[in-house]
Amino acid sequence: MSRQFYVYLMASRTGTLYLGVTADLRRRVYEHKHKLIPGFTARYNINRLVWYEVYEDPVNAITREKQIKRWRREKKEALIRQMNPGWRDLSPDIGVEE
Repeated sequence: MSRQFYVYLMASRTGTLYLGVTADLRRRVYEHKHKLIPGFTARYNINRLVWYEVYEDPVNAITREKQIKRWRREKKEALIRQMNPGWRDLSPDIGVEE
């Protein structure tokens, strides 16, 4: 059984974005939602999963994260709209409830 890695974007209600990479998307989204890790996402109330991609190889996931980090906001927003036009919270889709 292969392990999966995720590149993901979280958003606040006001539109502040956070991009990350993890091997456990459910756990990481739960941590963001419940402000379990102090820092940027807790400070700016970034608690809505709005986009993610799945990778089999951690190097590819990290490479993709670095690529997206260099993008302008408009390009990140277009990426989100492609998967999630309404910017709804995708957390319930992956099994994370409030």
